[in-house]
Parts: sequence; C-alpha cells; structure tokens
Amino acid sequence: MLALRWLLSLLLVLVGAYTAVVIGRHGVDLLPVFFGDMARMGWAGQFNLDFMGMLLLSALWVAWRHPFGAAGLALALLAFFGGTPFLCVYLLIESARADGDVRALLLGPRRLDD
Repeated sequence: MLALRWLLSLLLVLVGAYTAVVIGRHGVDLLPVFFGDMARMGWAGQFNLDFMGMLLLSALWVAWRHPFGAAGLALALLAFFGGTPFLCVYLLIESARADGDVRALLLGPRRLDD
C-alpha cells in the first residue's frame, strides 16, 4: 500500500505542476481544444476519447463504491471532471481509511460483507 501511496503522491504533484504550466501558457480554455482534437479525428483526439472513457469508468467505480447515493454521485462528478488529481486525493484518503486492506479500498466499506 505504501508504494501505491507514493505513486499517487507523485502523480498528483506531476499532473498538478504540468497543469499549472499549461494554464500559465494557454489559459483554462480546455474544452474547445479537447473536443476540437476529437473532431479532427487525429491521434490527439483518439487519446482524448480514450481518456474520457477512463474518466467515465473512474466516475462509475466511485459512484458504485458509494452505492450510487447522493454522495457517490457527487464524487462521481468530481472524478469525471477532476481526473487524476481527484482520483489521487480520493485514493490517498480511502487507502488510509482502508488501513492497508486492498479489498476494502476497492469495494468500499459497505460492500465488504457481500
């Protein structure tokens, strides 16, 4: 679990720093660029579509982990729009709550007895 926490922390710092540089150079005008690349049907658009699929799967897992309740749906929205920074923070918090139990981390506390 320690290696996972180190990886999550590293990813959080790297993506955060990279994002800060990109915002400094290009502003926060992400959506037109993101969907524009997809509309051009090139490799950048293929990557964006693939990434959006991973964001959707991440959001669905977070919602499922919180039995699709109000909190789970709110967290799912954050997962979809927050990407790696959200998921890193979420997994760091939940890994601490799971106290090293990977099953608890993946399933959530409510599904452990199923």
